[in-house]
Amino acid sequence: MIGSYVAVGDSFTEGVGDPGPDGAFVGWADRLAVLLADRRPEGDFQYTNLAVRGKLLDQIVADQIPRAVELAPDLVSFCAGGNDIIRPGTDPDDVAERFEKAVARLVAAAGTVMVTTGFDTRGVPVLKHLRGKIATYNGHVRAIADRYGCPVLDLWSLKAVQDRRAWDHDRLHLSPEGHTRVALRAGQVLGLDVPADPEQPWPPLPPRGTLEIRRDDVHWAREYLVPWIGRRLRGESSGDHVRAKGTLSPEDIRTRIASVA
Repeated sequence: MIGSYVAVGDSFTEGVGDPGPDGAFVGWADRLAVLLADRRPEGDFQYTNLAVRGKLLDQIVADQIPRAVELAPDLVSFCAGGNDIIRPGTDPDDVAERFEKAVARLVAAAGTVMVTTGFDTRGVPVLKHLRGKIATYNGHVRAIADRYGCPVLDLWSLKAVQDRRAWDHDRLHLSPEGHTRVALRAGQVLGLDVPADPEQPWPPLPPRGTLEIRRDDVHWAREYLVPWIGRRLRGESSGDHVRAKGTLSPEDIRTRIASVA
């Protein structure tokens, strides 16, 4: 019975792609917090989301890990390193070494530390060329989890997110349904009796023609890929002026989810 949960990470854990009614993001970690809170007496659950979009591993370690250690919760979810891995020239072995040091700090302070692998990017333009690099990093994450006894939220094996409806228009972040399915899988990893199957088949889609696919790719490149590359070249991050959501009430999360359902 988990009574406190701290989410540590980047845009994935912040919930980018899953907007609430006020424009702030919800995301899989907030949704998982509700699943956990539902198993506790009313008011007997503490949840803090420290994740901020665009953050690299070392930034997460410097800014979020000390706060998570201070809170010493029953559960920490730790997803980091993805933004490092997709940058040119980074070494997944080096990133994994720094990731392991952070896991060691968290394990010493928290009851359970759940780590997260990266997604299979075989169907994602540009990122599909980094599939081998991501797989290498995932192998390190699983090995680290074995050494420290951490449950693994394995996103590579989550087949439901291979559907394009699981992704936001930017193709880099999950859609609300994608975040929901990840939350359900995380609940399964933690041994919860979840309310739905994260691998439930999607409804059939009408076939798309080559011209429609090409038009969508051009629109995506203009609206999302070019600005993303521009930020990289300027040394900017989407999270430069973003504050973490911090402590959230499960009741408030439920209200925000219900209002956009």
